Amino acid sequence: MMVVYPNAKINIGLRVVARRSDGFHDIETVFYPIPLSDRLEIELSDAGAGLDFECSGSWLENERPGANLCCKAYDLLNEACGLPPMKIRLHKQIPVGAGLGGGSSDAAFTLLALNRLCGLSLSDDELSRFAARLGSDCAFFIRSVPALGTGKGDVLQEIPLSLDGYSLLLVKPPVSVSTAEAYSLVQPLVRNIRLTELLQLPVTEWKYHITNDFEKSVFKKYPEIERIKNKLYDLGAIYAIMSGSGSSVYGIFERLPEHPDIFFPDSFLWQTKKFFSHKRK
Repeated sequence: MMVVYPNAKINIGLRVVARRSDGFHDIETVFYPIPLSDRLEIELSDAGAGLDFECSGSWLENERPGANLCCKAYDLLNEACGLPPMKIRLHKQIPVGAGLGGGSSDAAFTLLALNRLCGLSLSDDELSRFAARLGSDCAFFIRSVPALGTGKGDVLQEIPLSLDGYSLLLVKPPVSVSTAEAYSLVQPLVRNIRLTELLQLPVTEWKYHITNDFEKSVFKKYPEIERIKNKLYDLGAIYAIMSGSGSSVYGIFERLPEHPDIFFPDSFLWQTKKFFSHKRK
C-alpha cells in the first residue's frame, strides 16, 4: 500500500486576460502550495479487474461512479500504460468549491502514486502532460512548487517565492462557487505589468496591486465572501484575497489573530505557520 497526502493551493492574484476559441480562458496567476491535505491510499487489488474506488470525509461531491478525478487519472494511465487492478481510498479534508484545487491535487497525486507503485518510470514532465489532460490546474500539483500559471493555468513557470515567516488563515464559508459561472461573469483584461513583477513588492504592498478578477462578480452574488475578506483585514491581515474562483478567502498575517472561530462561526477555518516552498522529497 502507498499513502500520499494531496495538498491544496492558494492563488496569489488571478487575472483573466482573454477568452479562447476553445471555450476556455487565458489567465495569469501564481499558484502556491499549502499543507492542507486530503489522504489517498492506493494498493493492488485482488478483487477482479479495473479500479475499486471509495471516497469518505466531510467534503463529498455528488458524482456518478467513475467521475471522480482519481478514477479518471487511473483510467488515463491504464489506457496508456496498462495497469493492474487497484484499490483507491480517498479521504477528503480539502473543501470543495473553494478555489483550493483539491480535486486536481487528488488526480495529480493519483498519477504520482500509480507511477511509483506500478514502476512506470514516467518523468515529472510526462506526468504533467497526463495531468493537464485531466484539468487546467492539475499539472501544478505534479511538482507542487510556487509557479506562475498562464494559458489555461496549465503553462507553468516555477518562481522563487517563499512565504516563510508569515502565517496564513483560510476561511471557507458554507457556500460553493461554480467555476463555470464565475468565468461567465468576468470581463477579460490585459495588464501591462506581470504578476511576477508585482511579487517583488513587499507583501504589505500586495493588497494595493495584486487582485483577483473574480472577486467583483462573486462578491456581488455572495456578499458574505466579501465580508470575510474585510474581516480578515480588520483582524490584522497584511494581505487578503479570494483564492481561485472562490469561495475560500485567505489572509496572510505577521501574527495570527486569537480565537478566529469567534468571527467566522459558520465557516471552515484552517491556519498554518508553515508553508511549502520547495519540491517534495
